[in-house]
Amino acid sequence: MKRNILPAIGIVVGFGLIFASMAANGSLLRYFDVPALIITLFGSFSAIMISFPFKTLKKVPSLIKKLMFTPDDDRGALIETISFLAKKSRTEGILALENEIKELDSMVLIHGLEMVVDGTDIDTIEEILNVELEQTEDRHSVGQQVFLKWGEYAPAFGMIGTLIGLIAMLGDLQDPSLIGTGMATALLTTFYGSLMANMVFLPIAKNLEIQTANELKTNEMIIEGVLALQRGDNPRVIEQKLASFLSNSDKKNKKESKKAVAVAEEF
Repeated sequence: MKRNILPAIGIVVGFGLIFASMAANGSLLRYFDVPALIITLFGSFSAIMISFPFKTLKKVPSLIKKLMFTPDDDRGALIETISFLAKKSRTEGILALENEIKELDSMVLIHGLEMVVDGTDIDTIEEILNVELEQTEDRHSVGQQVFLKWGEYAPAFGMIGTLIGLIAMLGDLQDPSLIGTGMATALLTTFYGSLMANMVFLPIAKNLEIQTANELKTNEMIIEGVLALQRGDNPRVIEQKLASFLSNSDKKNKKESKKAVAVAEEF
């Protein structure tokens, strides 16, 4: 896992800019209203509690942690590992991979190699690994849905709070001088809902979506490598095929590292 401070920086900078703009127009206290916060935050969270089971909501802290600590998704290193395993399998036999499995971190690669060593046919391996891939996508999508829905509910409850404030204000128009203040207070709930949705909940959902997409793409690469191992493909062909999963920058870095190794071996 690698620490990822960019989301925290984005939240701090975003709120900082908004608070600076608010402070430029007067005291920040005019933007603080306890009932509005209660309606927006606790109201939207109540809707989340209705929408999702408790076992899903228990995962919210771990999802926040995942936001700050991203997986070490080094596809280049995985390609080198799979290429090494292919060479070992070709020279020493498929059973020689059994000792290497203990040193691996990727559960998809471990499960795939275990089936390869056990002699499972290639169609069954592909089917089982694809099912695992689908289950991983389903598990991750639940976390994304929590924050997507929260991003939808927060502005909605902000609008509800605004309507409550307007009803209360319009119900008592004996003092016209209070209309402006009452209107400002009523609009605060809409402000809170829009702010939390667009600064916190929806960005978190998008971050989790991107992380899931990257993890699925890496797992697809691993599955392709495992199937190639089972077929007994040439290690060089396997490496070239898996390199298609790398970005252009990663391919360039991989080529440069190979050149550096070749130069070092010459000396």
